[in-house]
Amino acid sequence: MSASVTSAAPTTMTADPSAWVVRWAHVVPAGSHVLDVACGRGRHARYFAALGHAVTSIDRDAEALAELPAAIRAICADIESAGWPLAPAMQFDAVLVTNYLFRPLLPRLVDCVAPGGVLLYETFAVGNERFGRPSNPDFLLRPGELLTAVDGKLRVIAYEDGYLQTPRQACVQRICAVNPSSADECRYELRP
Repeated sequence: MSASVTSAAPTTMTADPSAWVVRWAHVVPAGSHVLDVACGRGRHARYFAALGHAVTSIDRDAEALAELPAAIRAICADIESAGWPLAPAMQFDAVLVTNYLFRPLLPRLVDCVAPGGVLLYETFAVGNERFGRPSNPDFLLRPGELLTAVDGKLRVIAYEDGYLQTPRQACVQRICAVNPSSADECRYELRP
């Protein structure tokens, strides 16, 4: 069963980038190639492009993709039904996912993170049903699910699983994880 939060997300979502994404954007190496999966109207794609990164965005909504600046590579694809639109071995310096969950895609997203690259993922979690949509368990991460998805493949820099008051009440799970390279010992600055 499809677990896309994009279609189930409330229309009151902000156009500002996620506070989690902003907090950890400094971990993305300068001049990176960033992949924004299920980008919607491109709030994060625009944010990373403004920081000087090359951005590729994927979404099934052609109308939303048409609003993106020409500098952002837009790929219109239904990644749940039509398959992955990129070469199987293609990797990115950063892979970004917010407010979207399609469980069969999790391993591919982890594999898309290049050595030295980062995965920034944030979406709704079990408990969110108390606050409205999404409430279907197919759209909600189970406790520790993002940790399990990266286990043995990426190094977790930060992880949170809990309740947010703003920008609206929600239960979320989010992770910042890197694909370690030999020089990655402890080079990631932790910021509040």
